[in-house]
Amino acid sequence: MFPFSAVVGHDDLRLALLLNAVHPGIGGVLVRGEKGTAKSTIVRALAALLPELDVSAGCRFGCAPGTTDCPDAPHDGVQRRPARLVELPVGATEDRLVGSLDLEKALTEGVRAFQPGLLAAAHRGVLYVDEVNLLHDHLVDLLLDAAAMGRAHVEREGVSVSHPSQFLLVGTMNPEEGELRPQLLDRFGLTVAVKAARDVAVRTEVIRRRLAYEADPAGFAARWAAQDAELKQQITDARSRLAGVSLPDGELRRIAAVCAAFEVDGMRADLVVARAAVAHAAWRGAGAVEEADVETAVRLALPHRRRRDPFDEPGIEEQQLEDAMKQAAEHAEEPSDEGPDDDGPGGGELPEPQERPQGNGNAPQDRPAPEPSPAFKARLLEVPGVGEGAPGKRSRARARTGRIVRSSTVDGNGLHLVDTLATAAPHQAARGRTGPGLLLTASDLRRAVREGKESNLVLFVVDASGSMAAQKRMSAVSGAVISLLRDAYQRRDKVGVVTFRGRSAEVALPPTTSVDAAATRLKKMRTGGRTPLADGLLKAHRVLEIERLRDPRKRPLVVLLTDGRATSSGLGGDPTKDALKAAGLLEQTAVVVVDCEQGHVRLGLAAKVAEALQGTCVRLDQLSADHLAGVVRAA
Repeated sequence: MFPFSAVVGHDDLRLALLLNAVHPGIGGVLVRGEKGTAKSTIVRALAALLPELDVSAGCRFGCAPGTTDCPDAPHDGVQRRPARLVELPVGATEDRLVGSLDLEKALTEGVRAFQPGLLAAAHRGVLYVDEVNLLHDHLVDLLLDAAAMGRAHVEREGVSVSHPSQFLLVGTMNPEEGELRPQLLDRFGLTVAVKAARDVAVRTEVIRRRLAYEADPAGFAARWAAQDAELKQQITDARSRLAGVSLPDGELRRIAAVCAAFEVDGMRADLVVARAAVAHAAWRGAGAVEEADVETAVRLALPHRRRRDPFDEPGIEEQQLEDAMKQAAEHAEEPSDEGPDDDGPGGGELPEPQERPQGNGNAPQDRPAPEPSPAFKARLLEVPGVGEGAPGKRSRARARTGRIVRSSTVDGNGLHLVDTLATAAPHQAARGRTGPGLLLTASDLRRAVREGKESNLVLFVVDASGSMAAQKRMSAVSGAVISLLRDAYQRRDKVGVVTFRGRSAEVALPPTTSVDAAATRLKKMRTGGRTPLADGLLKAHRVLEIERLRDPRKRPLVVLLTDGRATSSGLGGDPTKDALKAAGLLEQTAVVVVDCEQGHVRLGLAAKVAEALQGTCVRLDQLSADHLAGVVRAA
């Protein structure tokens, strides 16, 4: 293993990991960075620095001596072992993570016994998830539950177990491969962005050390053993000082003021900053938290919590941090006699970064898209039926993971153990069973049919013609698409954008998992000109055909935003008839037509387009989840 002390650079990442080693209550570290920046190398090297643990002898969950709320309690005896770093693979199953029925004991002894999973192995250690942003959503949900409660609850296959599971969660990710779910993002105490150094001397030293390690791993580790041992002792000493570090009221008010100034959600940020500041003070050997400790903690704890929207860039600008610390300095003094105002401490606004100016778009038929209306929580648009696509959060699907809905003798994934045993049990006497265990035949085997949620390809087909740009209609359409994109981000969908205006249609964004790229393209969209509806539908059909070849299992959902007018056609015929003819190519595709027509007099043309597409038609103002209860199923 590459020594922690031998890592070149990445000072913020090293500090974040060391602070969590001192105070595991901080909540872990999320490491964001481009590929090839030694993210995984540094995290794995941390395990060698963690102090050894006293554990109850024979305890499968590594509980501390004296623990009573453990399935293996009462314990007998104490042993000492190193802290563990447990890796959770992206493709892990639910059984591997939370544990399952012990098949060997069930089949040979006929008893129910629990086989612990990775959550048990990681108790009082480090749970490391490489490429955490690619982790399946059902595993993310289990991680969230365990991280929030400090316990893992298993209710499955006739087994009911609850065991301690307190771990330091460390994740690494490459933002180019997609973002992390907001719920899991908030669970990480600190976050660090790493980049490869551009300094030639630093890059040279990185290469030199890596080649030396590959040539002689044992000898290289021996050369850095003293430095690693020193760091390990510093962690132990800092842990012993932790309880004696005081957090003065002035610094507590400073923390609250900074978090309020950055408008972070909830109180978790305040608590994480406080714990990190205390750990930093203990690390440098101080007896009390000072302003420098708070600033360091803020720099590590708040960047990912400022992301109030999936399209916001993570991070804190240096000027904003400086301004927030100056504002918070006023609150760090003794409080005045006046009561708190409605804004709370540090409620001053931060200066917003200046937006880049866009093109002037003076041409009357070639205007830039107007600023989108405020986004809202979008209704769920689903693909009908049951698919078999990649795990996600949109439509129903048969899956390898998820809840078991029934057993079957012909289809399904994995063994449905309970039904298999129940089928075999009545025949044991007839089969001559005399000892422990069950006698099984092939006819007893039952497969587990599971159902979960899948992600879909959501293709937005947007009418950008002059009729849509009139009366600020395009502003409302842009706001609706932004809302649907945010929904697609949360549901792990692949998204694409087709626009049509003037004489033709174009693929503004080929299908991608990067929804922020879709939002960027939407803001740059030009409007004006005639309405080639047929061309837009044909272009959408071609995009879907290509994607169907790439991934036949990913079911598409087309969201057509239009007022239904067709005033031009690249096919050379009547625009309306050509549009209806092109709609026939999408008959087998789930389509939702969003009627963008406004005003008291409505022609209802979008509804006719939806009928030709055999899809569902909803008005633009009905896309909000708060407007109507229930779920829209595209049919």
